[in-house]
Amino acid sequence: MTLSARPIETAAHDRLYRSLRQQIMHGELLPGQALTLRGLGKAHGVSMTPAREALRRLVAEGALTLSSSGRVATPELSNDRIEELAALRALIEPELAARALPRAHLALIDRLAAINTSNAEAVAKQDAVAYIRTNLEFHRTLYLRAQAPAMLAVIETIWLQLGPTMRALYGRVQRNEPPRHHRMILAALRAGDEPALRLAVRTDVTHGLRHLAG
Repeated sequence: MTLSARPIETAAHDRLYRSLRQQIMHGELLPGQALTLRGLGKAHGVSMTPAREALRRLVAEGALTLSSSGRVATPELSNDRIEELAALRALIEPELAARALPRAHLALIDRLAAINTSNAEAVAKQDAVAYIRTNLEFHRTLYLRAQAPAMLAVIETIWLQLGPTMRALYGRVQRNEPPRHHRMILAALRAGDEPALRLAVRTDVTHGLRHLAG
């Protein structure tokens, strides 16, 4: 029996999509960086079809932009767009944290503290990608306990759109310590203090973005 090439192409497309999605979200690609089918095919060892499908999905999510000339690139966000995405983060992420609070057992808090230590190590090494990755891991690990998959999916789409811009921010703002608001989040979780948790999360997710829109 001859196997169809279609499942193979689908698997290749899915792998490429997930790989690119992670690179964009973690700031491995800078704002305005162009992506081509030929370049992706060569770099990832796939044909044009899975490369095209992966790009199409990422354009649909807002992770990439498609110009009238057909150029595909990472987004270069305007100040208005940054402020809009920051406002969405400020609305949704405190709610996710509050929903997670009743399920924030000691093991989870210890896990968050360990991730924050990795975040501090990334800062010490001036590793922008590791900093963004561990920062998002800190938030995602907490929000998974909210058991609110629709809200988490919305937030991940926002993170995806902001990834390259966050990388640009890291280059402009020299960090020498991990976000202090993470410590406030951990303290609020230990105390079971929902108002303090909401405030700490809201401040944390909007603090850096103010530098971008300034």
